[in-house]
Amino acid sequence: AAELDVRPDLDSALYSAGPDTAMAVLRTAPADASTVMIVGHNPTMAHLVHLLDDGSADPDAFAEVSAGFPTSAVAVLEVPSPWGSLEIAGARIAGFHVGRG
Repeated sequence: AAELDVRPDLDSALYSAGPDTAMAVLRTAPADASTVMIVGHNPTMAHLVHLLDDGSADPDAFAEVSAGFPTSAVAVLEVPSPWGSLEIAGARIAGFHVGRG
């Protein structure tokens, strides 16, 4: 079994957050974090994914994200910059998955 170093940080501001607040929360991720997961509500999460898209998305993932962002959806974005300097159009949509049928 793989060893995971998971340090959850629950931020109640995400419950009613808009995309700007969600982006601000992402910027507070530890600089050494190679993977960050943010969980929130729509329409904020769908808007956030589109705001972060740098235009080089995986075509299939982009088509799925654009078709809708249902409950239990997960978008995978590649972020090349440090979390603290994350900006609009600062990530690539690499994948999309809906956990329920």
